[in-house]
Amino acid sequence: MHGMAEQRWRVEVGPENAAWLATECRTALLAREYRPIDAGEGVVEFNRLAMGAIRELGEEEDGYVTDDGDGLRIWIGDDAFELERLD
Repeated sequence: MHGMAEQRWRVEVGPENAAWLATECRTALLAREYRPIDAGEGVVEFNRLAMGAIRELGEEEDGYVTDDGDGLRIWIGDDAFELERLD
């Protein structure tokens, strides 16, 4: 169980999208441990709790996550960005 708490993902979405995800996305309004983190240079990181929260967004919302044959992706507008698992 200890390893699960440290799961993290990162995604390169560009500086504007990174700032938006970290400050204006619906999940950015949650408690700190559920928020995505702007890691700088257009990269956003999610811990396990933040990933769970962002997966709750509906497909009509920016920040929506899909997990299918094309991989784990986050959508902003019509653009999809691939999430990378960090171990």
